[in-house]
Amino acid sequence: MISLRPAEKNDVPLILSLIRALAEYEREPDAARLTERELLRDGFGPDAWFDCIIAEADGEPAGFALYFPVYSTWEGRSLHLEDIFVKPEFRGRGIGKKLLTSVAAIAAERGCARLQWDVLDWNQPAIEFYQSLGAVMIPEWRKMRVTGDSIQALADSGAKA
Repeated sequence: MISLRPAEKNDVPLILSLIRALAEYEREPDAARLTERELLRDGFGPDAWFDCIIAEADGEPAGFALYFPVYSTWEGRSLHLEDIFVKPEFRGRGIGKKLLTSVAAIAAERGCARLQWDVLDWNQPAIEFYQSLGAVMIPEWRKMRVTGDSIQALADSGAKA
């Protein structure tokens, strides 16, 4: 039996283990540097930055979806699905679809104009899965990112301008 539930504080070690498994799958095992303390602070404190859904299959942790609100200057309220992941041994049982449709239901309940997420260009099974559910790829957009010490350097460059 497959069940979904909101993540709780005591799920932080599980969430971190799923994030690390996702990083392995995405061929970036060393990129997941988040700590349990940060997850606890950012997901379960008074100013939570994200929400998370845990999927279980027959009482065993099987996957998760982590999402947060964003705002479109053209369309208003939106949700960004940061990660959705199902452990390999649980794939093919409809868990990914249940997680995604659950986040979509939350977006609809909140009156969101968009539900958006990213997918790696080499992950053809995920692309086909998302497209089968009605998602549309937006090829003309490219993601931009500043990380680590470069954030402070960019901030400091504004003070010098």
